[in-house]
Amino acid sequence: GRGPRRRRGLNEPFGDFLERARREVDRELDRQLPSASVAPQRLHEAMRYSVFAGGKRLRPALVILAGEHFGSPLARLLPGAASVEMIHTYSLVHDDLPALDNDDLRRGRATAHRQYDEATAILVGDALLTEGLGLLAGEPAELSGDTRRRAVELTVRAIGTAGMIGGQADDLDAERRPADAATADLGS
Repeated sequence: GRGPRRRRGLNEPFGDFLERARREVDRELDRQLPSASVAPQRLHEAMRYSVFAGGKRLRPALVILAGEHFGSPLARLLPGAASVEMIHTYSLVHDDLPALDNDDLRRGRATAHRQYDEATAILVGDALLTEGLGLLAGEPAELSGDTRRRAVELTVRAIGTAGMIGGQADDLDAERRPADAATADLGS
């Protein structure tokens, strides 16, 4: 059988690869995300504000690097890479909310709930998660439905209660424990 083929990402300096991947992923995100001029405009504007807030695009770059290692063409990898970035951005938007970390800034600018409002930020996160999973389920169309289904399955497992969301719940529990212990001591 054929082994992995060498691709550009494996033959170029890592910094150059990251910059190339970031540009390609940003183009794909721009293509996949609804325009801010499409209704509901405020939601789409806030989604784009959050997704294009900067960042290295490391997660989607890893999707590209792994795919290129096994010989997949970049065009086939970009939808999955964009999906991963949408899902990552959803997690950041929700993590910044007052009920979780209550951050005012992300990458040097106002978080979504500060720039817009809390309800809009919740919808931004919900929309990015939904659109990201939908993108992963639907593209690239030339892959078998079973392959796309498996990608969604693995992603959901990684972000679900046994993964990212479960980790967030653990963080909240850890934050509550010292307060609960202090309250219990006061009552004794």
